[in-house]
Amino acid sequence: MKKFNLFKEIIIVAKDDFLRAANSAKRFAVRYDGKIVFEPFKPDLIAIYEGSIPPLSPLATNLSRPISEMLGKDYRIVEDDDRLLIKASGAWQSIIGYNQKRALYDDTSGDGIAEFSDKILEDMGWHATEFNVGYREIVEQFEEKCEGILLCIEQEEPYQFSGLGFVFDIESAREIGFDYCVASIKDKLENDDYFATLTDDEEEAALYFKIPL
Repeated sequence: MKKFNLFKEIIIVAKDDFLRAANSAKRFAVRYDGKIVFEPFKPDLIAIYEGSIPPLSPLATNLSRPISEMLGKDYRIVEDDDRLLIKASGAWQSIIGYNQKRALYDDTSGDGIAEFSDKILEDMGWHATEFNVGYREIVEQFEEKCEGILLCIEQEEPYQFSGLGFVFDIESAREIGFDYCVASIKDKLENDDYFATLTDDEEEAALYFKIPL
């Protein structure tokens, strides 16, 4: 997965496309890669902005609105010939709201990852916890081996991280997650005395992962 850190990334948008969307009075989104799309939004959308830009009031003293102000105060927009350069880190809380329902996992709370939005992966993660295999461990496999985007803000000093994870191939993620859990659980069964005798829930989890006992 590619880490897309909004503290560092600049989103490049075609100026004409942006102005067409801004003047349409329709709800649109600016994707992380700079493409502009209109509603209805696809379930794999990763957006740095969603909304519509209301027309100026007939009573407004200015007949035009500066492009730099069109997305609101949390975005920094610089015009560069036929392009717009957008810095979106200041809008992170809004960006979480846009994307939370579409992300595979949410690592924005500071309390760690609690669930997967994909039901098959969530069942897998829930069973894996019986053997102390956590969501974070599984996610690290995704981030290392899957194609996808980790949309985030991250800085070193003082350390700060908040992110949403998206994988492009859910079937691949399921396979990677399953294989990792099986290998981890087998290792614990062979080497960890804590699992010498299994509870009913642990036996059920082993059965879920097709591990013979």
